[in-house]
Amino acid sequence: MPYQQMFEVLSKMGALSSPLKDAIIKHSKILLYSKNKRLLNEGEKSDSIYFILEGAVRVFYLNNEGLETNTWFLFENELLISVYSFFTSQPSFEYIETLEKCTMIVVKKEKLDWLYENFVEFNIVGRRLTELYYIRNEAQANSLRMLSAKERYEQLIRTQPQILQRVSLSHISSYLGVSRETLSRIRKK
Repeated sequence: MPYQQMFEVLSKMGALSSPLKDAIIKHSKILLYSKNKRLLNEGEKSDSIYFILEGAVRVFYLNNEGLETNTWFLFENELLISVYSFFTSQPSFEYIETLEKCTMIVVKKEKLDWLYENFVEFNIVGRRLTELYYIRNEAQANSLRMLSAKERYEQLIRTQPQILQRVSLSHISSYLGVSRETLSRIRKK
């Protein structure tokens, strides 16, 4: 059952009662997306949170010159959300796009809010997930500020080894804040 995959991840954050699991199933959908499908564009309001059952996704923005900067790569058993837009109901400054064919469990914001209101224990799960992703974001920001390009690449390979098989080198170089040529030189060493 696809939901069991998600429940195993969520239960590491806190207890999930049977009524909560039933409510999550009732208030979500399993959707299939093709490769290179835009789930969110700059200027749109994000109203969904996704759990990736299968596939890979990237989050990116465009700078003033129109160049892409990748900020996240997410894979199976990870949550996908445009944090700022989702929680503020403001237009997004980023894009979300599938890198592979994806299967995801999707929950709309109003349904997530309903789950939080009706299942107190789900608030603990949500808080712990928020903390986890905040820590990941902080670690990534610190990496860009404090590590050399070579150290950032080595850290990426240590923490997300599947990335080289599933993400293009141009996307990886953008994520690391280096040119494609610089990344090629780092990989040759």
